[in-house]
Amino acid sequence: MIPLAVLKPVIDASGVAPRIEVMLPVGVRPRQLSVRTLLAGMCLAQADHRPAHLTRVHEALVSLPEADQWRLGVIADWKNGPHLLTYRQTERTFGLVTAVLGGDQPAGLPSGQLQGICDDLLEASIPEQFKDASTSLAVDWTDLESFSRPPPARGGPCADPEAWWGHRKNNLLRRIDELFYGYYLSAAIMMREENGPAVPELARRATVSSCRHDPVRAFAPVLTAMPAAGTPLGDVLADSGYAHRDADAWALPLRAAGASLVQDLHPHDRGPKGTHDGAIIANGNLYCPCTPRSLTGFGPPARDASRDDIAAHDTKTAELGRYKLGRLTADDQDGYHRVQCPAAMGKIRCPLRPASMRLDRDRPEILTPPENPPACCTQQTLTVPPEVTAKTAQKHDYPSAAWRRSYARRTGAERGFATAKDPATNDISRGWCRLMGLTPLMLFTTTLLIVRNQRIQTAWNTRQEQNQHRAANGLPPKTRRRRRKTLTALATAGPP
Repeated sequence: MIPLAVLKPVIDASGVAPRIEVMLPVGVRPRQLSVRTLLAGMCLAQADHRPAHLTRVHEALVSLPEADQWRLGVIADWKNGPHLLTYRQTERTFGLVTAVLGGDQPAGLPSGQLQGICDDLLEASIPEQFKDASTSLAVDWTDLESFSRPPPARGGPCADPEAWWGHRKNNLLRRIDELFYGYYLSAAIMMREENGPAVPELARRATVSSCRHDPVRAFAPVLTAMPAAGTPLGDVLADSGYAHRDADAWALPLRAAGASLVQDLHPHDRGPKGTHDGAIIANGNLYCPCTPRSLTGFGPPARDASRDDIAAHDTKTAELGRYKLGRLTADDQDGYHRVQCPAAMGKIRCPLRPASMRLDRDRPEILTPPENPPACCTQQTLTVPPEVTAKTAQKHDYPSAAWRRSYARRTGAERGFATAKDPATNDISRGWCRLMGLTPLMLFTTTLLIVRNQRIQTAWNTRQEQNQHRAANGLPPKTRRRRRKTLTALATAGPP
């Protein structure tokens, strides 16, 4: 169990407790349970592997040592002597907090105040030595089922009107989506830089949204607000579920905030998608109009691809890169940049560029140039407006080896949700939180992620100490052995 001495500094560093206290109404007599103590109790309940129930929060507070109870106000002096905090008082303070943070009308999205409170709490759970260690984030969303029963098929009210029907993947062999009633939990996990050292995979931002709303559009404002809060954006690693959205919903806001996108493209977005001044638009780049069709129409290698298949795939992507129009300038304030013909840059040989014909013959050569050369072949440079590749442009050429190595870091988002859904710690399946509405669920989810960050940090520090001890004794760092056996090998194996 994570002690109170570790969780209290996180709550105090965030500064959210005084901000919430100012918003709460003033009663006839002062409340015994403060917001600071309530947040500490919520974190303690999650740290002790307890479900997100207010009864468990009350149990966590009243089970503290007596000195801590006096310090936190769990025990207070009343006119008849010491008074121990009751469950009704816990319920009362929590109800006041959710009322002021939830907004006037339930809309299925967190209010600005609620999102800001949760952002500050999560950011405070990042240790100082890791706040500037990396700016790369792996993002994803997962299901967060409501405890409420769905509304009747013929219509009518239910206990949680903000929740709605959503889709989630299952573990069946059929690989079909299944319905659930509840919310989407979106999170951004801190990952190492491309060529940087390893960092603990801490949850840096999160939000909860009703399944009525698109989780991508709900999470984009949370990420774009990070630079204004003092946390710059670097590489943002996302799967095709994010890349397939409209550019206004994801790609453009993230780029405007300073992010470099590294994302998988949806099959519908891969390959040639029109032209711009004669240049082929494919996979977020512009290519020579004589680029072989066989090079622009394939995606990343399959998961079970052999080493030879991967090597052949990388050879094709490297050849495709020679046909790409080279970028000459960075994006200006309006998103425009300039590119140049690959033959003019010395990457291929083309009769339309006589100087390129003097290059070595190890470069690809255009044998049949266009009879009526387009602007990309005749002009020295070409201006590319932002809308040409607004949806699919990213940091690395897709699907090159550099892109594949960078995109491999996205699995950190999957590991982040796996630790949050681990039955050995806090299983956020249905029944984990029996409170209705987005605001209570998001507050408890934030405290769960705070506790998760502390567990990850503790495991990280332990591993670093072990590595230092092994290095002092002349031993290499301990690595995990991965054993993979095929079904054929298991079936043909003899008795043990």
